[in-house]
Amino acid sequence: MPVSKDLKVFTGNAHPQLAKDICSHLSMALGACEVFKFSNDNTFVRILENVRERDVFLVQPCSVPVNDSIMELLIMIDAAKRASAGRITAVMPYYGYGRSDKKDQPRVPITARLLANLIETAGANRLLTVDLHAGQIQGFFNIPVDELTAVSMLARHFQKMELDDNIVVVATDAGDAKRARSTANILKAPLAIVEKVRTSNNMDQIESSNLIGDVDGKTALIVDDEIGTGGTVISTAETLHRHGVREIYCYVTHPVLSGNATEVLNDGSVKEIVVTDTLPIPDFKQGSNISVISVASMLAEAIARIHSGDSIGEMFNDMH
Repeated sequence: MPVSKDLKVFTGNAHPQLAKDICSHLSMALGACEVFKFSNDNTFVRILENVRERDVFLVQPCSVPVNDSIMELLIMIDAAKRASAGRITAVMPYYGYGRSDKKDQPRVPITARLLANLIETAGANRLLTVDLHAGQIQGFFNIPVDELTAVSMLARHFQKMELDDNIVVVATDAGDAKRARSTANILKAPLAIVEKVRTSNNMDQIESSNLIGDVDGKTALIVDDEIGTGGTVISTAETLHRHGVREIYCYVTHPVLSGNATEVLNDGSVKEIVVTDTLPIPDFKQGSNISVISVASMLAEAIARIHSGDSIGEMFNDMH
């Protein structure tokens, strides 16, 4: 996928391997820059190439440590702006603070909106991301937002397993039903929804109880946008097992895997958990039942299309 010499891709320390893989698909070298911390914990960024009037893409998901990843991105945007970049696109495969998208309790922030404001103020002209936790986050921006989805990629991966046709796609709550329905349409499978109740802000405790749909004797495919502590997936799996499901698979875009999620998810209730590489997975979090597929080619194509002015939507015309 050769591209113009006016295109430049840089990355911070959040997920350099993904940035390298993207550049490999684009048949270009990753841009040279320095991103590190001084002894006083201040972040320093220096772009080591000419970006004047260039189309600059900064690849930086909100990986752990999340706040450091965000600060690196903001400083990289500022550095590119002050180096007279022609256009700056923040490429955030995983958009952090996505769950804080509304004021659902007294005296709480809308941090997803705050992050949008910071990205714009730093000087980004565009955002490229994958599977936002809530679609309305796009409306927090006054700059163009291109939200890609891994739904089609994950569904086709499941199709290649050639399981029997007696499958059901399961949403972990009503809010995620749209994503699950898209997967169900691709697989030509029925949809079920598990009612989810969050019992604690701090401990991320989940209690799932009611089930809408028929899963008895079927192979269930749980679909969600991210796995945090694993509580939602395990609670959903327990509900499904109580209703007679035969086997459970789980397909999720973002492998946050916080706390002891790997141990929690390895309890045998879910046969396989397939995630993408929007976030890096360190070796100590790579569980035996976790598989990873790459979104690098999808992001590379989107970057090439943005650079050339072609449609992003056409990438997904055959999704259904």
